[in-house]
Amino acid sequence: MTPVQIKICGITNVRDAKACVDLGAQLIGLNFWPQSPRYIQPDTARQIVDALPADVTAVGVFVDGNAEEIRKTANIAGVRCVQLHGNFTPEVARELAREFPVIRAFCTYAQFRPEDVSLFPDCAVLIDAYHPHLRGGTGCTCDWPAARATLAFARFVILSGGLNPQNVARAIQAVMPQAVDVCSGVERTPGVKDHRAIKDFVAAVREL
Repeated sequence: MTPVQIKICGITNVRDAKACVDLGAQLIGLNFWPQSPRYIQPDTARQIVDALPADVTAVGVFVDGNAEEIRKTANIAGVRCVQLHGNFTPEVARELAREFPVIRAFCTYAQFRPEDVSLFPDCAVLIDAYHPHLRGGTGCTCDWPAARATLAFARFVILSGGLNPQNVARAIQAVMPQAVDVCSGVERTPGVKDHRAIKDFVAAVREL
């Protein structure tokens, strides 16, 4: 079985980024949505990206916007992958996928249909919990059966939404994703990571 990859999102400083890498994360998320408590400027993100080893992927997290804005921010920050939340069309995702690996985020709200992810064949798919105002980092758990159902329609599924050291093993067993994404579940406060919790989270994933 291929090991489940680990993405830690909402990184705001070099110290936390290095801790994530040292403790076993393969991807880190940098949030460029101004309304997020974990928002960072692209120039600050660049300092974090420059401190990462070459084999760790920095993911820029975006909410709405257009391809040109995302491209500009991603290039300033130096991120190699973009994650799209909100109202992005398959055409925009396809355009960005010519330059970056793209992660298309979906929320398991009442009208979510697992087959909708097949509209984004160029993208990895992230399944998150629904929140009326927030985009990620909610601490809410997504619908695990709905997330598992997306496996039939996506080439790579990242499970997110309310994961923490205590529930991540059960979540992986229930959904069988290729990767997991954690944010608030390993934080002291929004944007400040708890390194002990990161260690415990990684250990819980690796023990499977």
